[in-house]
Amino acid sequence: MADSYREQLIKDSEFLRNDKRMGTELVDKLVLQLNRIYPQILNDKEAQKFRNLGVPTAIRLVELLSHLQGKGEEACYEFYRALHIHAEDVYFSLPTRIHRRETTDPKWTNTADDLREKFVLNDRGPWFFLSCFTVVVGVAFLYYHSEGKGLGDDTRKVLGFTTLGFGTQAKEVLISYIDDCSRK
Repeated sequence: MADSYREQLIKDSEFLRNDKRMGTELVDKLVLQLNRIYPQILNDKEAQKFRNLGVPTAIRLVELLSHLQGKGEEACYEFYRALHIHAEDVYFSLPTRIHRRETTDPKWTNTADDLREKFVLNDRGPWFFLSCFTVVVGVAFLYYHSEGKGLGDDTRKVLGFTTLGFGTQAKEVLISYIDDCSRK
């Protein structure tokens, strides 16, 4: 069974205390998130205590983590949520997150790079898109005009311009089709 968020925070506390990325600015963002959006987790007095710049950031972070563990499951969950929003790199490098990824994907095929790569359609650029779009338009014209009478002058012009971006073989096919249709 999966650990509760409180247990996960206990396991991740050592990592968070030693991580250099958990600086003053990030700790302040987390405290503000928990205070403003969830005042039942951190009230104003507690938020001021954890945002006091007179106290070193490491001490404030330790106190915040122990305070959240004492508050319970919902407070720990909201801390993880705030950490995910404000510092994804820290969130995904937490020991419990790495362990969870390893247990769900033992071959380690689901990396963060793969997740980013999933959203990239292609890396060929706009000219590739335009050439594919041109092919589709050309095929649509061919299909539309092959059912009825021969190709009109306007259609021949469009298909002629369609061939501009293609290689010699594609040009020859389209031009020969135009010539065949005009002979009918």
